[in-house]
Amino acid sequence: MDRVIRARRGLRAAAAYVRSAPGTYVWLTILFVTTVALHHMSPAFEQDFLRQRSTNIHELSQNPLRVLITSAMWIDSGHWLPYAVLYTVFHAQAERWLGSLRWLAVCVAAHVLATLVSELALLQAIHDGHAPRSAVNTLDIGVSYALAGVMAVLTYRIAAPWRYLYLAFLLAFYAVPLAASRTFTDFGHFLSVLVGLACRPLVSGRGKAWNPKETLAAPRG
Repeated sequence: MDRVIRARRGLRAAAAYVRSAPGTYVWLTILFVTTVALHHMSPAFEQDFLRQRSTNIHELSQNPLRVLITSAMWIDSGHWLPYAVLYTVFHAQAERWLGSLRWLAVCVAAHVLATLVSELALLQAIHDGHAPRSAVNTLDIGVSYALAGVMAVLTYRIAAPWRYLYLAFLLAFYAVPLAASRTFTDFGHFLSVLVGLACRPLVSGRGKAWNPKETLAAPRG
């Protein structure tokens, strides 16, 4: 009986957590549906299908609003479960803290600005002969820019000095791949982090910063 009671309490707690971050879990549900759809496509059809929903230079020049929205509804890796974990750890926490509208503003800002700036940089590289002309059709979909922006804005959720440790880890996590490979996707990820950090005005009035030390000490108190 105790196990049943604990299980029910756990389910109620999980349901309450999901309800507290509706935007996160609606988005995650959409990603689940689209990922299942991808698994039913042939590889050749999938590539062409995703390319038409990609924020590459060609598609952005044709219908920028459409691809900026649709590109955030697909995962090109085909693996949904890791994103369920990442959305729960980062997006849900940010939405619960900031509220749905402010959280969405961070997501949109990071996704749109990082996409446009990185694609403009790629366009300049093509113009200068540093990248092939075929790069205008590069497959570029996914939710990682928004995720990086949200991870960055969560810096302000953490009290000092832990905040600076988190920030140092975050910057290293995105700066090292950029320094090593210098791809435009890595550039976009790093830009997303900067956009998230620039969203500091949105955290105004959102309560006291979380102190990990206080959380760890609470059970002993």
